[in-house]
Amino acid sequence: MTKPRSPETLLEVNNLVKHFPIKGGILRRTVAVVKAVDGVSFAVKQGETLGLVGESGCGKTTTGRTILRLEKPTGGEVTFDGRDVFAASGGQMKALRRDMQIVFQDPYASLDPRFTVGASIAEGLEIHGIGRRRDREERVREVLAKVGLHPSHMQRFPHEFSGGQRQRIGIARALVMNPKLIVCDEPVSALDVSIQSQVLNLLRNLQQEFGLTYLFIAHNLSVVEHISNRVGVMYLGKMVELAERTELFRRPKHPYTKALISAIPQPNPNARRERIILQGDVPSPINPPKGCRFHPRCWMARDICREQEPPLEEKVSGHFSACHFAHEVS
Repeated sequence: MTKPRSPETLLEVNNLVKHFPIKGGILRRTVAVVKAVDGVSFAVKQGETLGLVGESGCGKTTTGRTILRLEKPTGGEVTFDGRDVFAASGGQMKALRRDMQIVFQDPYASLDPRFTVGASIAEGLEIHGIGRRRDREERVREVLAKVGLHPSHMQRFPHEFSGGQRQRIGIARALVMNPKLIVCDEPVSALDVSIQSQVLNLLRNLQQEFGLTYLFIAHNLSVVEHISNRVGVMYLGKMVELAERTELFRRPKHPYTKALISAIPQPNPNARRERIILQGDVPSPINPPKGCRFHPRCWMARDICREQEPPLEEKVSGHFSACHFAHEVS
């Protein structure tokens, strides 16, 4: 079903929920659920990069995978290019996958070691019946050149490449389908720092050339600041802040975001920044705290934070925060 949407909006996520059941006992009944994603909403505009950040286990990767229906959703709605993703039939979903691709975190695990690089990249074209064999080979050579690899590399196997080269192959595999949206699931976290910058610059150049839209998932705020137009911050399955990149890094309106920013290394050794050390561990997603989920670790927490969950609201133009005392954070 096609829904009316803003002409700028490519992807709209509304109250996305993904719970993983925990089985126990002889009969393997559900005894609890892991609330990995618990009511996340945001939109991504055509041609922009939305960064999604947070500590490990906050639900950002599950959000990306559920949007693409690589994980079965528990609830919520996802609209892509005016089409309801969760209501799509098998055939409709197959057509949608041409426009929605993913680059995985581990470039080696995501490539079949039995396939040549050319076969891995061309697999999507074959599944969708795009072009003849000669046309597909030419398309593979074209995208290999676009990501900085030689066309002759299509005859080699994944183990013959470095980590950075394998990630370029993963990008080529997503790019070969000529998609509109690419979910980048921590695409540089497994790479050396010097290679990270090369891959990030490659992604930006490809975005400009092909008009791509990225959902960029990462835990490194420096990386997100470099590549994103807007940034969403997740904590324990919830979106706690969402704003334009410069606005968020200069004037955060959630204490969790402020703590994350304070941990970014400063290139100037003489520069001073208030370092905020969060106390305690992240609570269990099986039994998240009542009220604000961040309150057990928050130095600003008050009685209302322990009782009432703050909604994600627009505090200033384009800047959303889920904090009762957002005006006191910056």
